[in-house]
Amino acid sequence: MSNFSQLKDLVMGLESDFEKFYDKNNSAAGTRVRKGMQELKNMAQSIRTEVQNAKNTAAPAAGAAKAAPAAKKAAPAAAKKAAPAAKKK
Repeated sequence: MSNFSQLKDLVMGLESDFEKFYDKNNSAAGTRVRKGMQELKNMAQSIRTEVQNAKNTAAPAAGAAKAAPAAKKAAPAAAKKAAPAAKKK
């Protein structure tokens, strides 16, 4: 949850710069907003990678067990499709 706290702190820290840029047309604040948004992007990518790695290492057998029933359900649906009727001349 530390990442989430850092993310919230970063967004809340940018609030005053957003107000200065959009409400008071302060271009220096716009530069700080852009810098903060880049940090936000990098942090988001880092969190995405961390979550993906945790997901991939946590119980891969459980994921395979869940996928098997879906494959069984898909097979009968494919078998039900009939060949298109022949056109009459």
